[in-house]
Amino acid sequence: MIKMNLPNKLTMVRIVLAIVIVIVLLFPFDMTGLNMPTLFINEKIVINVKYPIAGILFIIASVTDFFDGYIARKRNLVTDFGKMIDAIADKVLVNSILIILAATGFIHPVIPVIIVMRDSVVNSIKMVAGSKGKVVAAIKSGKLKTACLMVGIALTLFYNMPFEFINLRVSDFLLFIAAILSLVSGVQYYTMNKHLIFEDM
Repeated sequence: MIKMNLPNKLTMVRIVLAIVIVIVLLFPFDMTGLNMPTLFINEKIVINVKYPIAGILFIIASVTDFFDGYIARKRNLVTDFGKMIDAIADKVLVNSILIILAATGFIHPVIPVIIVMRDSVVNSIKMVAGSKGKVVAAIKSGKLKTACLMVGIALTLFYNMPFEFINLRVSDFLLFIAAILSLVSGVQYYTMNKHLIFEDM
């Protein structure tokens, strides 16, 4: 039996929560007779309860993302497995939800396309650097991208409440900013590490 430290256990909880969120968002409730309740606010805003439920689970999962890294650094529990599974958990949680939100018309498809492409490039750069014994540290634009992305997703799942009452699309704004920062940080990662990529050519 594999023993895991606390940060890794929290990361695994995040993966489980991500899977539960995907099931909640994609499960065909209407085909099974288990229709999710629908709320009407001001006779203008129609809310399918499954999205706020997914939003609550997403917030919990996001909190575990903060604490697993904090505890790992604080208690010197950083491991190679932890780094790998943490990256997987982040992508499973965020990218799957972005794709679902785009498929259901909540957000523009360009957002998940940009973010998934950027993640693929950055992860490849990190892989090449790691194979040469180098560590690619997180950069400020990447951290800011993640913050905008997490808040933007949470707001989208909660139908942009309470900003929807004043017709202010904060959720969309944050997600577009996250997409722009994804491009910026991707270019920065490439610029900072291109010498590692091409040194064998």
